[in-house]
Amino acid sequence: MEWKKTGCVCCANLCGLEVQVENNRIVKVRGDKDHPRSEGYVCRKGLNIAYHQHHVDRLMYPLKKVGDAFERISWDQAVHEVAEKLSATVKEHGPRSFALMGGFTVACPSQGTFAIHLLRSLGSQYSYNALAQELTGRYWVDGKTFGNQSHQTVPHLDETDMLLAVGWNPMMSHHTPQARRVLTRLSKDPNRLLVVIDPRLSETAKIADIHLPVKPGTDALLYRAMISIILEEGWHNQDYMDRRVSGFEAIRSLFTDFDAKAALGVCELDYARVREVCRFFATRKSCLRSDLGVLMTRHSTLISYLENALLSVCGRIGAEGGNIFPVGLRSGRGNPKSTPDEQEARSWRTVTSHYPAITSIYPPNVMPEEILSGHPDRLRAVVVSGANPLRSYADTTAYEKAFSRLDLLVTVDIAMTETAALSHYVLPALSAYESWDGNPLIGEGFPKVSLQMRPPVVKPEGEQIEAGEIFLRLSDRLGFVPEIPESLNKAADSGDRFRFGMALMEYLRSDPKAARSLPCILSKTLGKTLGSGNLAAFWGLLQNLPPAVQEMAARVGFHPGPGLGEEIFKAVLQHPEGIWVGEVDAATWDHFQALDTQDGRIHLDAPEMKEWIQEIDPVLESKRLREHEEAYPFILSSGRHMDFNANTSLRDPAWNEGKRACTVLMHPEDAERCGFNDGQRVRITTEAGKETIELEVTRSTRPGYIMIPQGFGLVHGGKTYGTNANRLTKNTHRDRIAGTPLHRYIPCKVEAA
Repeated sequence: MEWKKTGCVCCANLCGLEVQVENNRIVKVRGDKDHPRSEGYVCRKGLNIAYHQHHVDRLMYPLKKVGDAFERISWDQAVHEVAEKLSATVKEHGPRSFALMGGFTVACPSQGTFAIHLLRSLGSQYSYNALAQELTGRYWVDGKTFGNQSHQTVPHLDETDMLLAVGWNPMMSHHTPQARRVLTRLSKDPNRLLVVIDPRLSETAKIADIHLPVKPGTDALLYRAMISIILEEGWHNQDYMDRRVSGFEAIRSLFTDFDAKAALGVCELDYARVREVCRFFATRKSCLRSDLGVLMTRHSTLISYLENALLSVCGRIGAEGGNIFPVGLRSGRGNPKSTPDEQEARSWRTVTSHYPAITSIYPPNVMPEEILSGHPDRLRAVVVSGANPLRSYADTTAYEKAFSRLDLLVTVDIAMTETAALSHYVLPALSAYESWDGNPLIGEGFPKVSLQMRPPVVKPEGEQIEAGEIFLRLSDRLGFVPEIPESLNKAADSGDRFRFGMALMEYLRSDPKAARSLPCILSKTLGKTLGSGNLAAFWGLLQNLPPAVQEMAARVGFHPGPGLGEEIFKAVLQHPEGIWVGEVDAATWDHFQALDTQDGRIHLDAPEMKEWIQEIDPVLESKRLREHEEAYPFILSSGRHMDFNANTSLRDPAWNEGKRACTVLMHPEDAERCGFNDGQRVRITTEAGKETIELEVTRSTRPGYIMIPQGFGLVHGGKTYGTNANRLTKNTHRDRIAGTPLHRYIPCKVEAA
């Protein structure tokens, strides 16, 4: 039986896979050794993608809610009625009444351009996205320090000799190519150091050279103490700071006039041990990587700022083995047209909660308030695509109440999710294994850049269409797609893409405004001959590559010039496993060309951060950490990563049959004090609600700190499996700047169920 090349869709690594298909069903899966980034690496989730593709809750036809049940309708009826209702809502209540939730996923991002086109055409800016549940605090900080909210650094793992992993458990969560291979090699190398900062003894902490078990919620205090120690000891890189950093003198005293020993006492860490880590970090080729353990805890956005400050003080940004800017198809496009502050000033804020857009997206945490507020400009119509807010976002109860008040809720998905079940219309999309798709951003790296477009490996068994096509049809019905000249249609029908490209250029010269709808135009023309609007949009992406990308492509054998985009397009189609499409000279590459600040330096003088740092005081923090203890003696970390969960991508519980998958972890000392036994049911109570779950007693967590996984509580075949972690998370328990939820620091109590 033939092996077909595709990719995993369960996390942001998108590892290469090979699958065998029998009777239109995926029956065998293995890692693809030809994939340029993953090289055969695959985890248990990837090996179980058949459970993502084939299950009883797959959507086959457009559905309309009539009474309490769904009725099958035609695509024409669905598109007509949804378009009419969207138009009527915006006409009566204004564009702020409409929001998009999701609109793309990391594995299937192509629909995003079509969804945003519909949103903008209706006059709305409200794009809510899962990234604003996790990363927008970091994006906001990077906008301040690097001049562009879309520029993030990554650890240069190939060349580093010390990795500081903070709130990151890559042995389970991955989030970097071949995570377990890379981390295991690093930990076994006697010349390299792996240091983990995590409250619990995670799977990564178990293989680390040094583990700092920080008290939950004190990470900001720890970072402030580390910078203070490095400055006090004179380990900072003054030459680097003089050449590369602006604004540090304005905040220097916040670290030099600081009691680091008292701070580390609150963190419950040994001063000498932390001092040793500081010396290593400041004097070695070190890098830093953090994750949701700190991005979803107290002082989240401030922590991202302190990380950039620590790296800057030690001269580790843009340095070999430090934190570097990856290169990709976006490289060399020039400075942004305006600063992040100017962009923020032009963007709407949310009406009731007043949160700004960060990288043009809004935090899902505030959507329930924006629907329920009673404000004249409240949200009244929401289209959800590639997302399941009722299980993926904080406060399920608030979402259920809010979505029940909407005038129109439309869900675009591949399965009857919990959100789809509440919707007025449910529109079925092709799955990742039934359609062309790929994410160019995931191929960014250093020094090489890769691209992969996954071809379909199975055929749809219903009336599903590409998610992007759904948004295109809605835009078309509402008159947002310009009339396409016959000459362009004929050029597309000819099958000659060079001729099509020339006709497209002529059309855009004659009607420059049509460029706003370019993905829709490509889908309606070239998409017909390619059999995929996603593929047509990908072709369009490659047709205007900047000079820097042309140079990178030449290094791996492509030919710079006007035909480069077509050459890369053909090569990607001929290599469904993915292919290297560019490379830079690592020895001479200047990472600082990625900065978009006016002076090309890292900026650390952010007034909002200066005020926040002053709050991170050992005495004040010690008092605040005790405020909830009487009512809620435990801290809950919600969202544990492990081999048995994959957000809501794998809905069929059969993939975990026989596994102990959904439990709450508790330290033996706590279990003994509470009179609990391993395996019994317990009830967890938080500000948001209550849930019962099986207790697992283990020393992998610390006393007072319990953990539950995300991705459970899914309704499959009419039955609920596991505990819904987001029933326990309050949507108002969030970061003050980005609105991201504090899932890793939830005060709670635990009782026998």
